[in-house]
Amino acid sequence: MKDQLVAAPQPTQTTHAATVPAAPLAPALVWLMAVTCGLVVANIYYNQPLLAEIGRTFGLSESRVSLVATITQVGYTLGLLFVVPLGDKRERKGLILALLMAAAVCMAGAAAAPSFALLAVASLLIGIFSAVPQLLIPMAASLASNEERGRVVGKVMSGLLIGILLSRTISGYVGLHFGWRTMFWVGAGIMVLLTATLYRMLPRNQPSFAGSYGSLLRSLGTLTSALPTLRRSALVGLCMFGGFSAFWTTLVFFLESDAYHYHADVAGLFGLIGASGAFAASFAGKSADRKGPDYGITLGILLFLGAYVLLGFGGYYLVGLVVGVIILDVGQQITHISNQTRIFTLLPEARSRLNTVYMTASFMGASLGSFLGGLAWDHFQWPGVCGVGLGFVGLAYLVNRFYGRALK
Repeated sequence: MKDQLVAAPQPTQTTHAATVPAAPLAPALVWLMAVTCGLVVANIYYNQPLLAEIGRTFGLSESRVSLVATITQVGYTLGLLFVVPLGDKRERKGLILALLMAAAVCMAGAAAAPSFALLAVASLLIGIFSAVPQLLIPMAASLASNEERGRVVGKVMSGLLIGILLSRTISGYVGLHFGWRTMFWVGAGIMVLLTATLYRMLPRNQPSFAGSYGSLLRSLGTLTSALPTLRRSALVGLCMFGGFSAFWTTLVFFLESDAYHYHADVAGLFGLIGASGAFAASFAGKSADRKGPDYGITLGILLFLGAYVLLGFGGYYLVGLVVGVIILDVGQQITHISNQTRIFTLLPEARSRLNTVYMTASFMGASLGSFLGGLAWDHFQWPGVCGVGLGFVGLAYLVNRFYGRALK
């Protein structure tokens, strides 16, 4: 069975067309998936505007408390690697509901954590059990037709992006007025309510993989080896998410520094500003359907590069920081959606595993970006953070330009 999944590195249109649904995907189901993605992915990002408050609670330096964000992203990476592949083997609705309840328990554990060590453990588990969006996105791609796949993925990703960015806005406000622990309690309650809603409304979805869990995981390496386009997308995703995470992990420190003297609630409001990227997700999906994903990836990288140049020179002025945030998020989302649209055309019966390879690489980059961003801030402040971001996007450009040429 696993050999069949990687028999053709570049599946033909005939093979792909055989999987196309007879009818367009219901809009209500698309929006349900989008809202779910947004609410669950928020678990990973609630902590970012709260890092300064958490650090004061446990008496930690900025570089050390930034490890909370890094550890959460490491957990998410582990969830992508060891849990998301089950979307090609286990019935997806039951798997999603189990993960949501586990995430609720871990959010409550973080809220009640009496020490930084226990908060770190809870953060790791939150990341692992919050991998639900990466089960829903391949499901949406599988249910969509060829003609609408980019648009459907873009809409679901819009929900994901809104969750990422508004989570920072909400947590910044709640953390300032009610304390950082309250935000984790609220997140736990949201997971319980979401579980009840999906139990009633999400359809059952049975994949076709019949092999063992071990063979499922081994096939990740086989897929990566057999599909050069997947490798290219994964490397670009790693670099882009690294640069993106370096910015958002350190933004709260920059805003609380002598440059601005703002607090966690203002840091959270920048998430609201960045929500403009949600519109870019829809544009990216449509663009991928019309012009192909390569166009969107190149455009997104160039926007991301321009954003970091602006942030480096103009980030000390509020208007420059705001415009830079908008361009950064738009560039990131255009690249991300175009990358996912490209890999979902490769091997339809293995979409959960294709997404696992791509997103694992991306969140390895996010974890590395959080770590390097924290170090850069500690030693070089804002210029160091922007240098890290420019380094990541420069690597993304080189991979996309030269590795892409090697594949042609």
